[in-house]
Amino acid sequence: MRDDAELTTESRPPSETEFPSAEASREAVVDDATPPRREFKARGSFVERCDGCRLPVLNCLCPYRVMATSDAQVWLLTHSYEHHKPTNTGRLIADVLPQTQTFTWYRTEPEARLLELLADRRYVPFVVFPDDQPDYQHRVVDERAVISAKQDGFIPVFILIDGTWRQARRIFRKSPYLDGLPVLPLHTDRLTRYRLRKPASASHLCTAEVAAELLRKTGDVDAADVLDDYFDAFNQSYAESRFYRKIEKPSAAMQRLLDRRALETTDA
Repeated sequence: MRDDAELTTESRPPSETEFPSAEASREAVVDDATPPRREFKARGSFVERCDGCRLPVLNCLCPYRVMATSDAQVWLLTHSYEHHKPTNTGRLIADVLPQTQTFTWYRTEPEARLLELLADRRYVPFVVFPDDQPDYQHRVVDERAVISAKQDGFIPVFILIDGTWRQARRIFRKSPYLDGLPVLPLHTDRLTRYRLRKPASASHLCTAEVAAELLRKTGDVDAADVLDDYFDAFNQSYAESRFYRKIEKPSAAMQRLLDRRALETTDA
């Protein structure tokens, strides 16, 4: 999940994110006499962005990108609305962990590649979702199941549903291919550091924060540290760019990433 409605251990109502009405979503029938509509321009659409990180070039994130390795993998099941949102944090996971897989969610026709991977016996996938409903309690496991999968020689996979809370609930309920998978809730006292939207609660972590916590709790501490620092760099870079402020001095997280990059260059 992401940004305005994220994973938490508490039961809570869906987010208030509005969906287009059926009438608005229906394809418009336009005859020859109807003038074309003006191209839609979202807020920030005129900002010059880096082709690599999608952040404003004023505070490009690319100098801080560091790759890491982990025993576990992350697969993102992403709502189609999320792909073009520059504030999406799921893509930060793919920047840090190159084995990350990203799939677009389709209710009626899931991606064939996802189904193939789910059937691959090398992987033990876990759907990361709160344990707040009784009908799937028999599927709920904890981090020990992930560690056990590693010890048995399998590759554990965290399937993160990347979307608003309302979208995530729907994806979880409307995806039959997820029904037989164990459900892994994240239990943590950590509070969100995400600055680009105000969450309903400080306990609602964004997608990148959820991934970092899961990695840390299941033994991939170094990867978790890199992802945490990269998220902090993204968080600050984007927040400052909103006010057209250039970051002159790297933050502590940024400096750690720069030091890692320098060390990698030296070792190479």
